[in-house]
Amino acid sequence: MVSVDPTIRIQRDDFDIQAEIDALTHGNPNIGAVVTFSGLCRDENGTLSALELEHYPGMAEAEIRRIALEAADRWPLNGMTVIHRVGKIQPGETIVLVITTSKHRQAAFDGAHFLMDFLKSSAPFWKREITRDGDPAGWVEAKDKDEEALKRWTSAGRT
Repeated sequence: MVSVDPTIRIQRDDFDIQAEIDALTHGNPNIGAVVTFSGLCRDENGTLSALELEHYPGMAEAEIRRIALEAADRWPLNGMTVIHRVGKIQPGETIVLVITTSKHRQAAFDGAHFLMDFLKSSAPFWKREITRDGDPAGWVEAKDKDEEALKRWTSAGRT
């Protein structure tokens, strides 16, 4: 039975990574490991002006919550935060934050890795690159290597 209530947020504004860690860990003496992953917007060798992300409000949060609860069912996690930004994001800005906590490091690492593999390949976000000349370069598809990474977590009836 899952006893974790993950924090899931989709927002336009940036976030303070340390404040998010503090909020997740405050008052919990059972935490022995905190794993964080923050993803940044790359400039694609100087060709990218911005990355524009869209989502389907309500659906994206529900799907991320579903996968977070699956992570809590698979590993003994005692806390999770997933924040994903939408809107126009400039190179160097943070796009995503995943934090997992557990009594032991391996569960926290595995849970964070699982969540990121899902977010990268299957979460309901649409990404469009904006080039330096201001033209939309088209919608970005999930890469084959991202799909392959997700497959290692797939088992009958999951994800």
